Amino acid sequence: MNTVKLNIQGMRCGACVKHVTEALMSVPGVSQVDVDLANGRARVQGDLQVGCEPLIAALAGKDYPATVVSDVDLVAPSKVAGCQTGAGLKKGCCCG
Repeated sequence: MNTVKLNIQGMRCGACVKHVTEALMSVPGVSQVDVDLANGRARVQGDLQVGCEPLIAALAGKDYPATVVSDVDLVAPSKVAGCQTGAGLKKGCCCG
């Protein structure tokens, strides 16, 4: 059994979670999907011998662009003078 973690864009509500779960469960070999709406991520488990591309394609077909979570994504942003710094934050500041 393999586990893949995905960053998923465009999820806004419980209906999105349902659509993402259904799309991922439709991929052959997937046995379990856990979607984290707050963090925009999903953990997919199953016999995924063909890799991550079918998962990403299934989500793209439902208009949810996705990428595989990398080790960089798993590092929590650091706090500096009350603002967070890290990738994806404008000029290193959480407030824009």
